[in-house]
Amino acid sequence: MAGSMFSRRGFLTVGTFGFGLTLSDFFRMRARADQKNFGPIAAKADSVIHIFLPGGIAHQETFDPKPYAPIEYRGELNTIKTKLDGEVFCETLPKTAQIADKITVIRSMTHGEAAHERGTHNMFTGYRPSPALQFPSMGSVVAHEYGPKNNLPPYVCVPTMPNVYAGTGYLSSSFSPFSLGSDPAGAGFKVQDLDLPGGIDASRFATRKNVLQAVNEHFATKEKSDGLAAMDTFYERAYSLIASPKAREAFNINAEPAPLRDAYGRNEAGQRMLMARRLVEAGVRFVALQYGGWDMHTGIAAGMRGSMPAFDQAYAMLITDLAQRGLLERTLVMVSSEFGRTPKINKDAGRDHWPKVFSVVLAGGGVKKGYIHGASNSTASEPDRDPIGPEDLATTVYHQLGIVADKELMAPGNRPIEIVDGGKVRNELLG
Repeated sequence: MAGSMFSRRGFLTVGTFGFGLTLSDFFRMRARADQKNFGPIAAKADSVIHIFLPGGIAHQETFDPKPYAPIEYRGELNTIKTKLDGEVFCETLPKTAQIADKITVIRSMTHGEAAHERGTHNMFTGYRPSPALQFPSMGSVVAHEYGPKNNLPPYVCVPTMPNVYAGTGYLSSSFSPFSLGSDPAGAGFKVQDLDLPGGIDASRFATRKNVLQAVNEHFATKEKSDGLAAMDTFYERAYSLIASPKAREAFNINAEPAPLRDAYGRNEAGQRMLMARRLVEAGVRFVALQYGGWDMHTGIAAGMRGSMPAFDQAYAMLITDLAQRGLLERTLVMVSSEFGRTPKINKDAGRDHWPKVFSVVLAGGGVKKGYIHGASNSTASEPDRDPIGPEDLATTVYHQLGIVADKELMAPGNRPIEIVDGGKVRNELLG
C-alpha cells in the first residue's frame, strides 16, 4: 500500500490496521491461517503475554536479592519469603511471593549489550542488533506464522507499540501490531480504529449487503485514488470484523466486574494486564505490554518502593486470574527487561546498566511451576550457573507456541534468515 495509507484513521476509514496492517492484508492472513496447521511442533501454548519493564529493572530489588552480600551490594531493601522452600524475593514483591509456586524465575539471563536500544532489541527479537538488518519481534513472527484468530488481530500492543524493536523488522508491515492507542486505565478509555465511518451507524452498516460498497462510498468523499485501487475483495470480509460482537467485546474492559478491576489495580499496571487477559481469552495470539520506567540511576530504593506495588498486585492477580479461568496452561506469560542493574550501589544511591546477569520470569504455557532456574553469583554480578541468552529464551518461547525457531524466513533480496540463529530449547524450563 502507498505510504499515505498509514495516516488514515479507523478500520474502515483508514485502510490501515494499527501500524500498517491493511484490512486487505488482514484477511489474506486470516485466509492463509485457516488453511494451515498450528505448526510442525505440538504447541503447548496458544498465546503469549509479554510484560516488558523498560529501562532495565534491578534483579537485586526484585527476583534475585542478595541478603548476605555487603550493604553496598545488597542495597537497603529487605527480603520476603516465598511459597518455595528456602527461596526469597525482594520485599517489593509480597503478592508475587505468594504465587511463586506457579512461576519460573530465570536468575541467569545474560547478554553483552549495555545500551537500552541494543538490549531491548535482544529481548524482543532473540538477536543481537545488526547494522545490516533489523529483525522482527516475536509478536510479528507469531503474526506471520499463524495469522488472526476469531476475527481478532494476532498481535496487539497495550497501550501502544513499546519500542521500534516490537515491530516487524524485515517482515512485511502486514505483521505489525495493532495498538490500542490509549491507556485502558484512563477515564473514557476507547480503542482506536474500532469506529464505523462517520455518518454510518451500526444499524445502517448492518443492512449493507456488501461492505466494500460502504467503504468505497466513504472513501469516495475523502480520498484520491492513491492506493484505493489496491483494496481488493478481501474488504468484503471486513464486515465480520467490525460487526462481530465477540471481536469488539474483547476490547471492552468496562465489561469486567468492578471488584475484579479493583483486584488488578485501578492503575496502568493493573488495567493493562487485565486487558491483556481479556485479549488472549478472546483469541489474540500475542500481547505485548509495558509498564513503568526502571532506569533508576538514582534513589533506587525509593523508586522501587514507589513503582513496584502496582506491578506486584497486577502480576500476581493476572497469574491467579488466568489459572482460575483455566487459561494459564495455554498462555505463556513472560516478564522481561532489557538488562539488569550494577552489582554495587552507585554514589547517587542508584544502580547503573548491567547486562551480564539479570532475571526473567515465565509462567504458564507449559513451563515449570515453582522453579528457580540458574543463579547469579554472591554479588549478582554474573551467572554462577546455567546461563541463558536471549536466543535460547526466544527459541524456547517459540517452541512452546509450536514454531520451529530455525525455520528460515525471507528477508529483503530473497535472503533466507532463521527466525532465531543458534538458540536452543531449554527443556529444563519446561514442565
